[in-house]
Amino acid sequence: MSFFSFLGRVLFASLFILSAWQLFNEFDGTGGPIAKELNPKLSVVRKNLSSKLGVGIPNINVRQLIAIIIFLKGVGGVLFVIGSRFGSVLLLLHLAITTPLLYDFYNYRPNSLKYNQLLNDFIQNVAFSGALLFFIGMKNSIPERRQRKKTPKSKTN
Repeated sequence: MSFFSFLGRVLFASLFILSAWQLFNEFDGTGGPIAKELNPKLSVVRKNLSSKLGVGIPNINVRQLIAIIIFLKGVGGVLFVIGSRFGSVLLLLHLAITTPLLYDFYNYRPNSLKYNQLLNDFIQNVAFSGALLFFIGMKNSIPERRQRKKTPKSKTN
């Protein structure tokens, strides 16, 4: 049973680890190709938040955000493979930051092609979040193995 648990964690985390590796290889002085996609979306979020809150939101450095994403995916994925709760929390944090930002289906008209693609990816990331929450819940419900102290048996003659 533990082999299948490990195999499931490896397969699940491979999505994040391979994605982090690809982002790392594409990372350059501007942040890579993902920076071109993130820049306009971050500016829209900044404008929406500043208009709703009534305060100026500072600029977010896209290159630093991408470095944080790479860290969360890579380290979180590796820690998740070895069964760490902290790894699953890092992956959850990554999903909480990037899912509403990258998959902004709510900015498109329903039934358009872009809307459907973004909604599918958004729902997929919500399902990943659910799987991570399930893993955390299972880790919390199973008590850690304790070393049993063997009690010496009394000898009767």
